[in-house]
Amino acid sequence: MRALPRPDSRWLALAGLLALAAALRIPGLRYGLPFPLLNPDEESIVPRAWAMGHDGGLDPGWYDYPSFLFDLLAVFQLPFDAPSYEMARTIAAAVGIVGVAAAWWLGRAAYGDAAGLVAGAACAVATVHVAYSHMAVTDVLLASGVTLALALLVTERLEWAGLAVGLAASAKYPGALLLVPLLLSGWRQWRRLTVATVLAAAAFALTSPFVLLNAGAAWDDIARVQRLARAGWLGFEDDHPTPIAFLDRLWESLGPFLLLALAGLALALGNLVFQEHKLSRRVRDIGLARRAGNLVFQEHKPRARRADLVLASFALVYFVQLLALEAHFDRYVLPLVPVLGALAGRIRPLVPAALVLLLVPLAWSASQVRELTRTDTRVVAHAWIEDNLPLDAVVAVESSAPPVDPRTTIRLELPGPGRETDPKRDVEELRGRGVGYVLVTGAVADRVLASTKHYPHESRFYVQLEEETQRLLRVGPGGELVGPWVALYRIG
Repeated sequence: MRALPRPDSRWLALAGLLALAAALRIPGLRYGLPFPLLNPDEESIVPRAWAMGHDGGLDPGWYDYPSFLFDLLAVFQLPFDAPSYEMARTIAAAVGIVGVAAAWWLGRAAYGDAAGLVAGAACAVATVHVAYSHMAVTDVLLASGVTLALALLVTERLEWAGLAVGLAASAKYPGALLLVPLLLSGWRQWRRLTVATVLAAAAFALTSPFVLLNAGAAWDDIARVQRLARAGWLGFEDDHPTPIAFLDRLWESLGPFLLLALAGLALALGNLVFQEHKLSRRVRDIGLARRAGNLVFQEHKPRARRADLVLASFALVYFVQLLALEAHFDRYVLPLVPVLGALAGRIRPLVPAALVLLLVPLAWSASQVRELTRTDTRVVAHAWIEDNLPLDAVVAVESSAPPVDPRTTIRLELPGPGRETDPKRDVEELRGRGVGYVLVTGAVADRVLASTKHYPHESRFYVQLEEETQRLLRVGPGGELVGPWVALYRIG
């Protein structure tokens, strides 16, 4: 009787990584539903994607981001009579899981099977990757596009890489930074580089056509977003300087594994700076075994040298563009996670240590996902408001609060560096406008009160609410509830 073939360990490793990725991304997808409470951008993206599939218009009419994600979500919104955040998040989770597979391929193509395992595992458990795989926003789509494009460059599929570069840029504008490793990889291959560049432009134009057709409006949106990001954002006023702040976001995502990843980046840069024959001669001259040198530096593999060029160039150019930003959102470091995972796997003798260190972000992510299976405080607050607040009430509402529709609302603008003070953040001003109630949340208030010196007027507003009005409701986290506290005040 003929024995069954033994399963390939590489595919078993990939299956295990995908199972782990799914286990961390599928639970919690319904958090806060039917309200988009995980990320305010969901409310900007999902309804527009739904409208594209139902109202006959293919232009999302909003260019803070390019259109690839809108196009993708619109297809899956077709069966629904109203925007489905659950379906949109399901697509985000699927894109995140595909991103883990792409990271496995990137690491394996760059430095071998062990590096593929490390890169895939890093992507599977990194807290920032797990978190944003639960949200119908652009960041995981960008990260997956970046990973795919880099893997194609490492494997010398230059033309296909150009196509992936265009799709990554169409997911989110910083994807255009992939043009740097594309240029370096295709240097002196001018025909292939030209074809790849044309394919990149075509992929962007086909998936984000209205960014080009409405270039003036798109440029205004892009410039506004960049201006706000450079000025900073509420909650980052007391951060470390920008380079350290983003390294801190990477540490929060990967834990001590980051140290190995940075060591791998340093080795990749060293291998590019010093010529291979000089490095090999130096290794032999000091009496080290050539095998030991190969294990660490990988200089005996042409593809490894190409991988060093591709990964190191992208890591550096992407990090450099972050230096202009004072808004230190964790999502901004997400495209670096698969790159750093592959670079950590570059140091083959330390692969077991790398996998052990990934237990730290695994524990963090598991705890994070458990929180998403509980009830958001704003869902409970919304139920109370529905039962107790008159339908003819006029309510002042700040960002990240639960909806109060169909009641009339007045928006309280989000404070932040470089933004004018909202005069409506004053009890007497609101009374003069006929407002009877104010709904606020710790998602904004706690950050304002933690930085009173920057926001004295806004901080006084919360004091006014406590001292000069009647608090009707306060729901806070604890027990089965998670999320920010929510408070409703009667001021009329």
